[in-house]
Amino acid sequence: MKRSTVLLLAASVVAFSVPASAQFAKAEDAVKYRKSALFVMQQNFSRVAAMASGKAPFDAKVAADSAATADFVAKLPWAAFGEGTDKGDTRAKPEIWKESAKFKEYADKMQAEMSKLSAAAKSGNLGNIKAAVSATGGTCKSCHDDFRKE
Repeated sequence: MKRSTVLLLAASVVAFSVPASAQFAKAEDAVKYRKSALFVMQQNFSRVAAMASGKAPFDAKVAADSAATADFVAKLPWAAFGEGTDKGDTRAKPEIWKESAKFKEYADKMQAEMSKLSAAAKSGNLGNIKAAVSATGGTCKSCHDDFRKE
């Protein structure tokens, strides 16, 4: 069962890695997609962060599952930052499109940290999870500070 889930998730990554222009009929669809992906990632990351900070009871299985989900979803929203998706119901700053190399660097760093968090959570070691949560949260904050409207 678990193997089939992993294969399904891997197939989904391939399917969702298509360029945004081919993937979204309308710019507002891309905005909805990226907001949804970022929301799911944030919810799963927050669950692990709450455990790491002692705000929620530590459950190694829930932490590992949530971190794995956040790691998977962290790869999805970036294709939806295509041309024309800077308007509408979005908190994305115009700097995303003006400083696209910097934005990509931040996205890549966050994905790398999210993968480290997933590995730490699989270990079940709360100390390792705390360190990974801190590093991952720092990458999220950096990007939000530079590229997200409040």
